[in-house]
Amino acid sequence: MSYTVGVFVGSLASDSINRKLAKALFKLAPPELKLIDIPIGNLPLYNRDFDADYPPEGRAFKEAVAAVDALIFVTPEYNRSIPGVLKNAIDWGSRPWGTNSFAKKPSAVTGTSRGQISTAVAQQHLRSILSFVNSPEMAQPEAYVHFTENMIDDDGYVADQHTVDFLRNWLQEFHVFVVKVVGAQRITL
Repeated sequence: MSYTVGVFVGSLASDSINRKLAKALFKLAPPELKLIDIPIGNLPLYNRDFDADYPPEGRAFKEAVAAVDALIFVTPEYNRSIPGVLKNAIDWGSRPWGTNSFAKKPSAVTGTSRGQISTAVAQQHLRSILSFVNSPEMAQPEAYVHFTENMIDDDGYVADQHTVDFLRNWLQEFHVFVVKVVGAQRITL
């Protein structure tokens, strides 16, 4: 059985190394996971005044999240947290109260940076947010990718075989996690 996985990239930069990492995940995913990009850059800043009448961008985003089986978040680290654009997207998808598109969607978090601890602090912060929006999270294995020059090209090809093997394993473990979470939900329905 295959599962559709929505992928969010928390950087809008045209030369984003996290976008490169996301492209690599698309190439390395097992055939049971169909990864699709869910763009977040066109969302206006969330404001509860929209709750009574969501704009088209907000409705389309909520529908895209609702349509997938699982979620992968690829985030940079800004000031020891997640980028505002990613938090904004989560706010749009989880509001208004009672219409949370993230609820019960299995999720995984990764990210890359040139720093030695990669995106560890941002990922922990993101996991806290995902817990609140009731998205079951894969705890292990964690995926903190230390980016080095030419490690991943603009098309998502990974030069280092160790990184290829690590990412393939991480995605395979995520597939196992998705099967368990989605299967458990089907049993309880």
